[in-house]
Amino acid sequence: MDKNLQASLTPLREVIDAIDKEILSLLNQRARTAQQVGEVKEAFDAAGPVLKPEREATLIRHLQSLNQGPFTQEGIESVWREIISVCRGLERTLIVAYLGPQGSFSEQAALEQFGHSVQKMPCANFDEVFRAVESGQADIGMVPVENSTEGAVSRTLDLLLNSSLKVMGERSLSIQHCLMTQSGTMDGITTVMAHPQALAQCQAWLGRHYPQLSRDAASSNAEAARVAAENAKVAAIAGAAAAEAWNLKVVAPGIQDDPHNRTRFLVVGADDVAPSGHDKTSLILAVPNRAGAVYDMLEPIARNGVSMSRLESRPARTGQWEYYFYVDILGHQSDPAVKATLVDLKKRAAFFKVLGSYPVQ
Repeated sequence: MDKNLQASLTPLREVIDAIDKEILSLLNQRARTAQQVGEVKEAFDAAGPVLKPEREATLIRHLQSLNQGPFTQEGIESVWREIISVCRGLERTLIVAYLGPQGSFSEQAALEQFGHSVQKMPCANFDEVFRAVESGQADIGMVPVENSTEGAVSRTLDLLLNSSLKVMGERSLSIQHCLMTQSGTMDGITTVMAHPQALAQCQAWLGRHYPQLSRDAASSNAEAARVAAENAKVAAIAGAAAAEAWNLKVVAPGIQDDPHNRTRFLVVGADDVAPSGHDKTSLILAVPNRAGAVYDMLEPIARNGVSMSRLESRPARTGQWEYYFYVDILGHQSDPAVKATLVDLKKRAAFFKVLGSYPVQ
């Protein structure tokens, strides 16, 4: 290295080293304080849930409002998610269930939401995720609910309808699909494997490049990657994390048909979430089978000045062409306008269920 360059960089690096030392001291001070919080809870026999989504969301938003850069707002969230995760783990490790195995997009969403200081519980399917949380084996679960290309994840909607679990949070993830094999080429490949949603999200690309290959469904993209790692004739569609997890090589990155492909995930758990100041409420409704029933269902939302961000229908499977409506509205269920809306909806609906209120991502 040039001596003049070295002389210019050395004092700056010394400043960075001193700042890092100060940051480390403050992080340990924060961690000790978090331990004290746990001790106070224990002393008052008020352990309660270790996860407080509203507290975490409020903290990160407050820090972002104070931020003057050049540290990015996204960087603030990413760094503090990990700080919160480590400090939370000093009180008790959070157990997170999700669709596995290792390297799935559900795992990525869970780690982005809760940080890496958690105990991961990969599950074979969505039903197992719900069962793990319902039985207390896991504290919370992370499940996909809708994709910007393929729409609703039907099994998740069905499970939300019948489960006692509540929605406690959300996480939107950019989905970048990669085609991967053992060798990094398509030589000898006879089958492309992925979750049905991923196959649908990449169908045009596959049709252009490999129309001759059969397409097999897997329980998850990560499971497809696991199979490809054992079978040289199989190519998997999954995220880059799955390629790393299963020692596969990427043949082609970004093969999704929509370059803006995103999936929204929900956090499900047993606890209600307090207001954070910027929240969303999810609910399920059904209406009587009569003319104007859907209008009557939506009228209280408009009349109370509440914004609706999502309306999804799902057949009720009664054979009578009846539907459940999955609705997201902005605001917490304790907010006066939202509370009044819910009271009106409950009176009008043939079926009414509040899934939960939670911070908007």
